[in-house]
Amino acid sequence: MTGVLQAQDFSQVDATIKFYPKSFDEVTELSDFIARDFKTDEEKVRAIYGWIIHNVAYDLDEYDVFNYKFKNYRERNAKEEITRIKIIQRTLQKGVAVCEGYAMLFEKLCELQGIQNYLVRGDIKTSFKDIGRSFQKIHMWNVAYINGEPFLFDPTWGAGKYNQRFIKEPSYYWYKTEPKLFIKSHYPDLVEDTFLEINISKQVFARLPLIIKKDLLVTDVLTPKYGMINQGDYGKEIEFELKTEAPSVISYSYDFGDKKKMVDFSTEGDLLKFPIKKKTGELIVYFNDKPALAYKVE
Repeated sequence: MTGVLQAQDFSQVDATIKFYPKSFDEVTELSDFIARDFKTDEEKVRAIYGWIIHNVAYDLDEYDVFNYKFKNYRERNAKEEITRIKIIQRTLQKGVAVCEGYAMLFEKLCELQGIQNYLVRGDIKTSFKDIGRSFQKIHMWNVAYINGEPFLFDPTWGAGKYNQRFIKEPSYYWYKTEPKLFIKSHYPDLVEDTFLEINISKQVFARLPLIIKKDLLVTDVLTPKYGMINQGDYGKEIEFELKTEAPSVISYSYDFGDKKKMVDFSTEGDLLKFPIKKKTGELIVYFNDKPALAYKVE
């Protein structure tokens, strides 16, 4: 279980790294800057994450750069270490990477600072096609220990988003993200790397809807709990029940239609209840015109 998150002023750290070079030939050069300017592990990890998200762009073409073949596991292990070094150098020198570059650079910089950390491979949930499919190891992120406590980081997602092209949007949302928020979109290969008090299985993660509203948790979605809704489920309307503060307006659309239909809702204690007309398609529920949840209705 990760440590208690406390608000901290990182303005000096964030301002300092903006004066660093935008690229480096060797990872030790960037590490030396960080060691010179910061003393605590907390400051160093912040600087590592901050430099990466501001200076590395996501580029799908990087997937094709380091393809290699091997004859046996010994050769594979040797080539993997060589490839890891090359990925880190390319990420530093060219400022482009896919998730491996972001995560491996984060890992190496922490290692050079003497900060305990490790890579995590796992699955992510970002679109309708991810609802209900089997587990895949398609993403990589990091765990780093600060003052003896493990925390979750995803510098790839912190750098921005990819929608046919990379859109740079540096964010600290994926810096020390709380496990209960991380689990909405990330699932590790090893369940202990969720750092949740109550474990959620790979199978349950696969079946979850897309929970888009940032402060809405998996445990807040009571009905429909799972993201696949069959025509035989419910009647003519899908009954929603969530543990969340009521928005001013609830609306929905199917198949990304421009016309959002408003629905009436009621509250009962801390429960929010509302019905949505059932039809086949990809359903998005909006709170105050912003996407909150998404389901597939078949």
